[in-house]
Amino acid sequence: MSDPQATATPPRRTEVGAAPLLDVRGLKKYFPIKKGILSRHVADVKAVDGLDFTVGHGETLSLVGESGCGKTTAGRSTLRLIEPTGGQALYRAKPGDDPVDLFELSDSEMRERRKDLQIIFQDPFASLNPRITVGNTIGEALQFHGIAKGQELKDRIASLLQRVGLRPDVANRFPHEFSGGQRQRVGIARALALHPRLIVCDEAVSALDVSVQAQVINLLKDLQSEFGLSYIFIAHDLSVVRYISDRVAVMYLGRIVEMGTTEQIFHAPAHPYTQALLSAIPRANPEHRTERIRLEGDVPSPIKPPSGCHFHPRCRLATEACKTSYPEPQTGAEGHVVRCHEAQI
Repeated sequence: MSDPQATATPPRRTEVGAAPLLDVRGLKKYFPIKKGILSRHVADVKAVDGLDFTVGHGETLSLVGESGCGKTTAGRSTLRLIEPTGGQALYRAKPGDDPVDLFELSDSEMRERRKDLQIIFQDPFASLNPRITVGNTIGEALQFHGIAKGQELKDRIASLLQRVGLRPDVANRFPHEFSGGQRQRVGIARALALHPRLIVCDEAVSALDVSVQAQVINLLKDLQSEFGLSYIFIAHDLSVVRYISDRVAVMYLGRIVEMGTTEQIFHAPAHPYTQALLSAIPRANPEHRTERIRLEGDVPSPIKPPSGCHFHPRCRLATEACKTSYPEPQTGAEGHVVRCHEAQI
């Protein structure tokens, strides 16, 4: 039984200076607020407010931040599972290809591109149809795109199940017959079915037990190495992020405040918000004590964010400049970027 991706040549990781797989510029997603009998547009929830990031071939970029900062909205808007309000998402299947703006594609053109762009959802039970078998769940996309049918379809489904650590004979079972970790493996097999190049992992392990999390994370890393996959990994568990990521983007109130390699973010964080997040990580060694940075106040409303730097009402380093002007990006070594008036990189 052949592997369904055996004929695909895994792309190499993007070399320094090479064109990325995905280049997102100025991504915005506003949700309108309407009131009154005439449903007048009175305001917007600025869930994502101007994101710039890239994802290289074979790379994992993690989006981290507090709940409600816009991580999931950014991932789903990038894939147009929800339509973005503005921006560009320039996609290159290969480093030498001309970029295609995903946001400008028609529905039929985007449908064809979806073979390259997949997602693994947070809740492995809610994301699977309880009325159809897992085999049909995995094979549905293969049939829709005309990739396989008949015995070839069954062989591909069996091979995908085996690749994610499940027995082929479970194809006739329904989602409720599986554990949470097994259901998430089905979700991974479904995402893998169309030979994608980019997978958005939307809190893909947060609903799982810690021991199962480790198994699924290792599976994702093995699949990435085998097939040259790129990941946008959305999470709030920084220990998981540290293990799987090549680069990390820290989000606050719909914007990226710091982005850099995993080494830079975890060993030399420059933004006060990033420093506060990292200080909250529990230490396994009780003798290794670090200063706990406590954030005052609540996260501001994305309907009416603060002027200047959105983080200034909670920042211990805030100055008058922070209250009036949004900081320009500072760029350091290896693409380390921070938006803070007081940071030094």
